Amino acid sequence: MPPAATAQRRFTGHETFVCRYAWLPKVVRELESTPLLFKNEDEAMVKLGVGKNMVRSAKFWAECTGVIEDVEGGGHGATEFGRLILGHDGYDEFLQRIETLWLLHWKLATNPKRPLFHWEQMLNHWQRAEFCESEVLPFLVRGLRTDETVKSERTFADGFRVFVNSYLPTRGRKGEIAEDNLDCPLVELGLLQKVGERLKDAQTREPLYGFVMGPKPGISTELLAYCIWDYWRNSPFKDQDSLGFRFVSSAEGSPGQIFKLPELAVRPLLDGLASSTEGALSFVESSSMQQVVIQGDLTEEDLLKFIYAPAES
Repeated sequence: MPPAATAQRRFTGHETFVCRYAWLPKVVRELESTPLLFKNEDEAMVKLGVGKNMVRSAKFWAECTGVIEDVEGGGHGATEFGRLILGHDGYDEFLQRIETLWLLHWKLATNPKRPLFHWEQMLNHWQRAEFCESEVLPFLVRGLRTDETVKSERTFADGFRVFVNSYLPTRGRKGEIAEDNLDCPLVELGLLQKVGERLKDAQTREPLYGFVMGPKPGISTELLAYCIWDYWRNSPFKDQDSLGFRFVSSAEGSPGQIFKLPELAVRPLLDGLASSTEGALSFVESSSMQQVVIQGDLTEEDLLKFIYAPAES
């Protein structure tokens, strides 16, 4: 589902840092006792164990992944999603499961209130299999809306590099283990790959990247069910009780698009919806239509339980 035309998109705020493994669990944990954590950057530096710019970056990523939100009084608190997964006794407090990383990727790419510009553009609107920085930057500039302030070339370039480095491991000097070289947990998803190099000009070559299309380890029927429900509840179709196959597999902001799953990889996952969600979601196919039917009063807690605790569901 495309974000609302008036949604204020995020271009900066990451401070050029990718999200780190420890940041999201730490932020959720510290906010339990200190809702005004980010009002005092010096205190936040001590509690989170990072520098000032990284405090700002950690806040940015926690907001973009939907694990924290503004609360009354001017502070922040964990969202229901953040509490259920990363809170005390949450399903995956230390980001040890691949399903959690796919959910965080989903949230980054589909934030309905403050869409993340580079994620929105690269995952939904870049149509070719491969890409390099010199050809992507003009494409990103064209993605600006008329109501948005013109950004500097550096803003587009920094955002592009953060996007790429969120999914590909970085390499420092041999033997170097420095904070700046710690990878983002989303590297484990294998969503991007470096496929070679391309001539940039007469003297310079640049890296060439590509999305990895096909089935993805960790994307189960239960995880797809959560994303379909999340897509549906934030879409213009939330008053309807069904979604056509295209809206699940290839429309802007759909699970198939965001996870780079071809239709042939989406279809088998849909067949198990009814048994995986106790009938709350089901895939109905006839000679004239294919659609996901959504029934019952589902909650976020229900959908996450199907993913993390199926034996108890």
